[in-house]
Amino acid sequence: VELGRLEYLQALVTEFQVTDSPEAKEQVLANLANFAYDPKNYEYLRQLQVLDLFLDTLTEDSETLVEFAIGGLCNLCLDRTNKDYILEANGVEHVINCLSSSNEETVMSAVTTLMYLTTPQSRQQTTALPVVECMLRFSLSANRRLSNLATVFLEDYCTPPQVEEARNLSKHTAVGIPLPKD
Repeated sequence: VELGRLEYLQALVTEFQVTDSPEAKEQVLANLANFAYDPKNYEYLRQLQVLDLFLDTLTEDSETLVEFAIGGLCNLCLDRTNKDYILEANGVEHVINCLSSSNEETVMSAVTTLMYLTTPQSRQQTTALPVVECMLRFSLSANRRLSNLATVFLEDYCTPPQVEEARNLSKHTAVGIPLPKD
């Protein structure tokens, strides 16, 4: 019997919730993140509260689970309804926390997600001073992917005065969000 899309996604969500195996959880979350690429699945994923599942998983200790969860959110927030949901659920705060991950893919997805989540209403949050400082640091990274992405963020999402303020601040402080390990 061919399982319908909704039933298949429901089975994945259920497996994620009931399994005790960290490997199984990772596998299921990776699958859900991949399904989040396809706009045909957005409605089902909303129905199954997968956005909440991804948001909740961002606070897990497992780097791998966080990587898949932020990847899934990154895929989902291209959709207006999903974007609004994530913004209303205080998702920006969780995404910003992912910037301090030592996992490069997590950081890349977090930066991209912040770009997608930036609206006139959320801009104050997505381009808050600590975020801009962080992007300045990332823009100096030896990692080309990260430095290029951070540069785009600074140029396209931040105002010159924001960048200037962050530059001046970071001259006086050595603390902050560390660069991810390569």
